[in-house]
Amino acid sequence: MPELNSKPRIKLFALNSNHALSKKIADAVGVSLGKVTAARFSDDEIKISIDESIRGDEVYVIQSISDPVNSSLMELLIMVDALRRASAGSINVVIPYYGYSRSDRKARSREPITAKLVASFLEMDGVDRVVTLDLHADQIQGFFDIPVDHLRAATLLANHFKDTYGADNLVVVSPDHTGVSRARRFAELLNAPIAIVDNRSPEDANTIPESVIGNVKGKRAVLVDDMIDTGVKLSIGAKTLTQFGATQVYAMATHAVFSGNAQQRLGHSELQKVIITDSIDQSQANLLGKLDIVSVDKLFGEAITLIHNQESVGRLFGR
Repeated sequence: MPELNSKPRIKLFALNSNHALSKKIADAVGVSLGKVTAARFSDDEIKISIDESIRGDEVYVIQSISDPVNSSLMELLIMVDALRRASAGSINVVIPYYGYSRSDRKARSREPITAKLVASFLEMDGVDRVVTLDLHADQIQGFFDIPVDHLRAATLLANHFKDTYGADNLVVVSPDHTGVSRARRFAELLNAPIAIVDNRSPEDANTIPESVIGNVKGKRAVLVDDMIDTGVKLSIGAKTLTQFGATQVYAMATHAVFSGNAQQRLGHSELQKVIITDSIDQSQANLLGKLDIVSVDKLFGEAITLIHNQESVGRLFGR
């Protein structure tokens, strides 16, 4: 007669959005990625097959909801459905980049709150826990009625900057007024003052801000944001800071969406370096030698290990 196991086995599965990061997370946890086939029918419908038993197992599915965003989301939902029907003991989704997070409130009449819709989809699909990184808005955690572990990349990025470029003569800069709290967090980590680019139209490539709040003259400026989409805001910020006397301008962000010609725009901007994480696959990225990528594999690996061992993940939230 088989023996009863006191603890469920842990299994990690990777879908198609970010295989490189998934493999590194599995290595950090000390397990191999599970066997799954995520294919397409001829009409582009998604077909998923779990190629090993997961009955009673503690399962983690790693998938960024990144380009192609809708396909990535559907892959995740279909995978969760397959896991539930295959009798997984628990289903945990690891979402390094939570797509649709910018639609977190009704800013105008007749707008959806798509970040809440995604949360509802995941809950209705049978997800038990979400582990994610640097949500665009903290209140998205409240859209879920299941546990959400919201990890932070600020310490990883700040430590990389200090180790690589030094921490002398710095000023941390928010590229607009909405990111001041984030800039203050980085300023504490880098032991630097803060400044704000007085940008009233952050996505208008033709508008150059006419003032900077704070002193940047003669300093190395570090622009910080949670994500880079078109690159307009950071390239304009770099130009503005240079005009106001900054000697060098760097940019740091957790998520690099790099929509459209963002890479070309940033590569030809006045930025010295663009420092990001690998929450979104950057295997094809090219910023003309200006890109630094900091991996979040060990951060997620430690979170998964702590959850599996039923230990507190709280100490990771400040990282």
